[in-house]
Amino acid sequence: MKTGLKMNDEFFRSLDSSILPVEKAETLPPECYTDDDFFELEKEALFNHEWLCVGRESWVANPGDYFTSAIIGEPLVISRTRKNEIKAMSSVCQHRAMLVAEGRGNTRGFVCPYHHWVYGLDGKLVNAPETQTTCDFHKGDVRLPELKVEVWLGFIFVNFDMDAPPLAPRLTEVENVLKPYDLENTEGPHPEEAQYLPWNWKVMFENNNDGYHASRLHQGPLHDFVPSENAVFPKLPEDTAGYFRTNGSTHKDAAFNATQKALFPVFPGLSDDDRMQMVFANIPPTLSLVMTSDMIIYLIVRADTAEKHYMDTGVLFAKGTMSDAAYSHKLAMTMAAAEEIMQQDQHVDELVQVGLRSRFAIRGRYSWQEGAQSQLNGWLVPRYQEAWEKAKKNGKTNG
Repeated sequence: MKTGLKMNDEFFRSLDSSILPVEKAETLPPECYTDDDFFELEKEALFNHEWLCVGRESWVANPGDYFTSAIIGEPLVISRTRKNEIKAMSSVCQHRAMLVAEGRGNTRGFVCPYHHWVYGLDGKLVNAPETQTTCDFHKGDVRLPELKVEVWLGFIFVNFDMDAPPLAPRLTEVENVLKPYDLENTEGPHPEEAQYLPWNWKVMFENNNDGYHASRLHQGPLHDFVPSENAVFPKLPEDTAGYFRTNGSTHKDAAFNATQKALFPVFPGLSDDDRMQMVFANIPPTLSLVMTSDMIIYLIVRADTAEKHYMDTGVLFAKGTMSDAAYSHKLAMTMAAAEEIMQQDQHVDELVQVGLRSRFAIRGRYSWQEGAQSQLNGWLVPRYQEAWEKAKKNGKTNG
């Protein structure tokens, strides 16, 4: 949506007020959630250079396994090669731009359905029919464009910037709080088809770790055991690539279902203190985690346009949980509650996006229970400002 935003030095200086301490800070300008030109700058500020979660390592457990994804309009394919390497590549055929892969599965290679150009699991061109007379064409020079790959706690991250520094060293503090859940060794079903949601990715991301609304929007027996007043927002090093809040519960092993108690095996690494809280962690701009004693909900948020995004929703459990004969029944009971909560969230998110387009939308103020929003702003704003300075230097501004 074009809003007539004039991006200039004054606008980007004004963002400083969003990274003040939470009791002094104000929200980002509404245009940061609605404006097409701002989204173009945001792509360079964030998505072209930051680590983006696309899925779980278990989705490509065996050689030949692959799945597809898309973010900021870029269709991707992630595969495991015969050499047991995970590769992330553009799925755009280097002939006439047809996509070489859809969905997920297991394959010997990727065959473009249009003209049958064939690519290996590593993206290298294997065959291009009837190109013997094509001048200065060498198959060995052609491959699907590759992205950088890193696996962190079982999640696959990709980066369009092949010179990007590694992710894991900047997630030490987040990893420490997640360690008892042993994320690398969890199990869970492959998510259902991704949702395509009509609001800005940041609206989703903010909601996923918002302690303020929990006791208000979600009041009732499915959520009251994680009261907003028990939210804690730890201060993290400035270079941390993620953030989290802990939220004390009213009883041990609280869970999102009608019984309010854990239905699945509790993660064995949790201490008694761990079992009296939930952890909400975000790795911007794509991964949100909700950690309970017996289940982890993960949300992979994939920006598409200024006002739309895809979201993959998955669950993880302690090893062996899915072999329980009653697993599917317990999961149905849990997801009935979780989906009711998510529907409440998504109804609000959609209407927030409507409000952000209004002439009456302003930069609001925060409650202390919105500490996670302050943490997200602290990650976003310096990147926006740096991208603006870079755009000015390169003559790519509208102001």
